[in-house]
Amino acid sequence: MNYVSHFGLREQAFGITPDTSFFYPCRSSQEALNTLLVAIENGEGFIKIIGEVGTGKTLLCRTLMRTLDAHCVTAYVPNPSLEPRTFLLAVAEELSIPLEPGLDQHRLLRGITRTLLQHARAGKRVVMCMDESQAMPLETLETLRLLTNLETEKRKLLQVVLFGQPELDQKLASESIRQLRQRITFQHDLGALGRDELGAYIAHRLAIAGYSGPPIIGRSATRLLHKASRGLPRLVNILMHKSLLLVFGEGGRLVERKHVRAAAEDTPAAMPLRHSWWPRLRARR
Repeated sequence: MNYVSHFGLREQAFGITPDTSFFYPCRSSQEALNTLLVAIENGEGFIKIIGEVGTGKTLLCRTLMRTLDAHCVTAYVPNPSLEPRTFLLAVAEELSIPLEPGLDQHRLLRGITRTLLQHARAGKRVVMCMDESQAMPLETLETLRLLTNLETEKRKLLQVVLFGQPELDQKLASESIRQLRQRITFQHDLGALGRDELGAYIAHRLAIAGYSGPPIIGRSATRLLHKASRGLPRLVNILMHKSLLLVFGEGGRLVERKHVRAAAEDTPAAMPLRHSWWPRLRARR
């Protein structure tokens, strides 16, 4: 069953695959993007973005790479849970460095250094974005730090943005990588959508998907949606998708509280919602 044509959409508005065309600059996301752009412009070596599951770290990462101009060369490592040599191979592949079979780590590092110097001479910044950084082994984090030791008299040859869940801070607290922790000069904690932002977020995604009709969800249902999702964009998308399916199944046009409640009950990660009569019933007792 598909509600896309029912609501006059070109595509689904609430998918969970990170799509930069749907990026919504809520307060926290816009502040994070501004922090990243300023830090990269200033040539900082390490930048850290921390966010809970579902706050939109990967979407922010991809939006950053799309935003950077032609003077930047970007490398993206989506899953850096790799031992040091394999990690360096992934970096070399991202930087389009030709590799010989059986290349040892020393020559691998030399090849990466040579490429970074070439980009620097051409006036380009190299920015490496590491997603899911909390999964990196400590030895690989230390290899990454050594890689960022490379610099000219003016600036670093490689800038690194670490995107990770709060567990990344726990890992960075390790005494064995305290030198890396000291090099993180810019950071931002990515938060959830505020209740006042949720309606605009929904309207934004619907508009990008081609919707041009009246509001598709009422204020009361929006408040319930924020409670159930805790403002986490991924959960908002899941719950809105399910709610729209329910509305479509009924042949309706408006998402109501009953639809949000049913969607939340079908979603294990959603906040449990009590029926409105339950607190009053307890108070009477």
